[in-house]
Amino acid sequence: MPVLTLMPSGKTVEAAAGTSILAALLAADVQIGHKCGGKAECDGCHVFVLEGRKSLSRIQRLENERLDTIVGVGSKSRLACQAILGEENVTVELLSFV
Repeated sequence: MPVLTLMPSGKTVEAAAGTSILAALLAADVQIGHKCGGKAECDGCHVFVLEGRKSLSRIQRLENERLDTIVGVGSKSRLACQAILGEENVTVELLSFV
């Protein structure tokens, strides 16, 4: 089971492969914005993937289009609602909180 590490807190969350980063965070009671309910229609769950990016699902068209509209997006940006965990550990920097 991959471990999701949250920065800057260093908190860790275990989640099954095939789970979105957003779902893993919500299951662990981590507060993160997600106004659209995980449909890639907002920027509330924007995170930077610091480690383990290759283990995540590939960016699909809908996510890519949304990322194009967000200020401050970089090469490590993902929407937590669209990034699906693989088998490797992942470290993300949380950018928004509720």
